[in-house]
Amino acid sequence: MNKAADLVEETRDGSSVIRLSGTLSVACLRDLPARLDAVTGPVGAIDLGDISHIDTIGAWTVHRTARRLGAKVINASDDARRLIDTVAGYDEPMAIRPDHVSPLQRIVGQIGEAVINSGTTLVGLLGFFGSTLVASWSLLRHPRRFRLNAVVQRFEVVGVSALGIIGLMSFLIGIVIAQQGSVQLKQFGMEVLTINLVGRLTFRELGVLMTAIMVAGRSGSAFAAQLGTMKLTEEIDAMRTIGVSPMEALVLPRTLAVVVMMPLLGFYSSIVAIIGGGFLCAVALDIPPITFVQRLREVVPITDLYVGLIKAPVFGVIIALAGCFQGMQVKANAEEVGLRTTAAVVQAIFLVIVIDSFFAVFFTWVGWV
Repeated sequence: MNKAADLVEETRDGSSVIRLSGTLSVACLRDLPARLDAVTGPVGAIDLGDISHIDTIGAWTVHRTARRLGAKVINASDDARRLIDTVAGYDEPMAIRPDHVSPLQRIVGQIGEAVINSGTTLVGLLGFFGSTLVASWSLLRHPRRFRLNAVVQRFEVVGVSALGIIGLMSFLIGIVIAQQGSVQLKQFGMEVLTINLVGRLTFRELGVLMTAIMVAGRSGSAFAAQLGTMKLTEEIDAMRTIGVSPMEALVLPRTLAVVVMMPLLGFYSSIVAIIGGGFLCAVALDIPPITFVQRLREVVPITDLYVGLIKAPVFGVIIALAGCFQGMQVKANAEEVGLRTTAAVVQAIFLVIVIDSFFAVFFTWVGWV
């Protein structure tokens, strides 16, 4: 049975010594902390030679008393010494209220932190893109490691499952473009130019851009959540242990699926948006479908279709890399999975819009207008 903790004050070599005995545990301390607090005289040392057992509460009691009295701890066992040193390492003052920071300083600090995080993320994303290229080259050299089943499954998840929501979104966007354009053009008696607006804007920009945003929200977030969960459950570490490359088994199938499906989804979205615009033109502007199609063939150059199909796979690479990169960055806990998933969607949409602006300037410069 554990003996209750006790103390005795002694005088050794002209200095006062507190000798503790018994068990220094939370169940056996009893009134020992109060008795130690009552000690006020100069104390040279605290002797733990007669202690049979000590826990964290007992170690904290000894450390607090030694710090208050300026005494040193002697005759402590190795375990007791390590526990007391560990407790002492966490004995640091903590501010109850944060230091006051001026609004200007706080704003500048937040801007600086955002710039640093953006730069770090950009460098990491470029490094991840390089790792993907290296894995792709390795897969080309060893085609037997190519996982066709995984790619086909991602085709279904990224492409087939998204047809419904992308079709509905594109149809409604086509209606909105036609309706808003006709309202403005009606002031000049040029409602027929609504067909030009719907056709060129859809094939050149909105069809692929809105598809990229939708795929980023659906597939990019799913990639980040899936890989992040696998990081937390150490499945990715297990894959590396058995000699399977996570880049080849997880990242490349997803990237390839998005790159292949984005042009198809973009073309599908453009066609459905055209149908939506034609529907509104037939209902609100009394433009027959045959006239709509004939006018569309006259005013929409084939280069507009090429522009959309060229941008689509680039957007797919950005979406897949952003989702997989953020998923692979999960380290701490389940909360970070949600944060990384949100970051993947925001990052993918932002980069898609930035790259789209560069494409717009480039195609105008080469004469595809």
